[in-house]
Amino acid sequence: MTRGAMLLPVGLPLLFGALMVFGGAPLMMVAVVGAAVAVAIVSQPLRGLLLFALLAPAVPWMKAGPLPLPEALLVLTWAGVAIQWLGGRLPAWPRGRPERLLGWLALWALVPMVAGQLRPEGDGIGPLNWARWVLNLSPVFLLPLLVRDDKTRDRLMLALLLGFAALLVIALGFFAISRDPTRMTAFLATLRYPNPEVIKDIFYADPGRMPSPWIHPNSTGAALLLAAPLGVFYAVANQGWRRVLGAFVFVAGTAGIVFSGSRGALLCLGVFVAWLAWRKTPYAGRGLVLAILLAVSLLLVYPPAQKRFASLFSSNDVSTGVRFDEYTHFPINAARYPLGLGFKAETPASVPEKGIYGISNLWLNYWFKLGLPGMLLFIAVTLAWWREVRLPGDFRHVGPHNALRIATTGTVLASLATGFIDHYFSFTQVLISLFWLILAMGLMLARAPRPAPMDVVKPLTNRPVIRP
Repeated sequence: MTRGAMLLPVGLPLLFGALMVFGGAPLMMVAVVGAAVAVAIVSQPLRGLLLFALLAPAVPWMKAGPLPLPEALLVLTWAGVAIQWLGGRLPAWPRGRPERLLGWLALWALVPMVAGQLRPEGDGIGPLNWARWVLNLSPVFLLPLLVRDDKTRDRLMLALLLGFAALLVIALGFFAISRDPTRMTAFLATLRYPNPEVIKDIFYADPGRMPSPWIHPNSTGAALLLAAPLGVFYAVANQGWRRVLGAFVFVAGTAGIVFSGSRGALLCLGVFVAWLAWRKTPYAGRGLVLAILLAVSLLLVYPPAQKRFASLFSSNDVSTGVRFDEYTHFPINAARYPLGLGFKAETPASVPEKGIYGISNLWLNYWFKLGLPGMLLFIAVTLAWWREVRLPGDFRHVGPHNALRIATTGTVLASLATGFIDHYFSFTQVLISLFWLILAMGLMLARAPRPAPMDVVKPLTNRPVIRP
């Protein structure tokens, strides 16, 4: 046995013994469970991807050491991928045009990252924030490496829908029990969420909006915008309890968007259904009518939502006023940071006293953060994605053969539509990893070989056909 191999059986008991002495039995048990999970993921990295899909929607910022748990799972998954790669047990690196352009985007981001470190704005660690952002892009590359057949893809989609269902049970459950945000704050504290005072301030800023593990109500709406389209088409493509799961995610997700007060998410969900109706999807027109009726019914029985959506038509709305200020100051910011603000300072938080104004726009936020080349590379990635996933013709025939492809394509389009009024799918950690995961799943479905049409139907018997 080599010296390196001997260190494991000798070192682990010493480590756990030290944890037992200095931290007690609870800390040692946590360490044992964490070590077992880490070993299981590194040995079979697909487990890490499935756990990520299950936990990222439900508890996105639960701490696991220095990182949120979903990001820690991605790190362990990549560690397992690296080990399998060294052993020659993985396919070649994905070389599709969207993946190549995304790689160039990640590399270009090094330039604004370095430039941002030389400026006084912000107190973050630029290289660490850049690495975390790249980690959240990485599902685009993980899927082609780990998901190699339809069965594995179905397991991944099931894990993702179960994660969204858990999110809805948590958020709607707390919301139904009590309107007091303290309950959700205490629950998130048990999950080791960072900055509990900041979380409490966000929840109490507008207690009428539904709290959730995504903390900010607009982030909650963005997450549920990813969930609802996947849920309705998952119900179409499956039977039994899986159909019930998909229907629950769609109906509860739509209700959650209304209760979160996310105006952008609700409008873009309507855009998604209108897109389906335009493509002549069966029952899409009726679905649009039902969705409008459901939203109106919820608005009628929930006064805080009435107030929130009435602000859309108010000239005194604070949120709308902030957005106008952001657009007014954006040319100044673009000229001040030609290479982008970088990763040292968080965006799009506005700091007017320092002359920094964020921008609630997906594409302009890329420009603000990574400079004009960064925005153009992001546009190139989405155009390359669209060329591969777009579906010709209409959707008159929807079934298991194309339902999830329509769902993933429509989900990404709805997410991009929010970019005109919000920034959440640009640099919001964990949320963007779900966005890129669904985008990668759409690429996989588009690239999957289609079964050849059966032009000739063979007779069921060899007996001669007797004609009258």
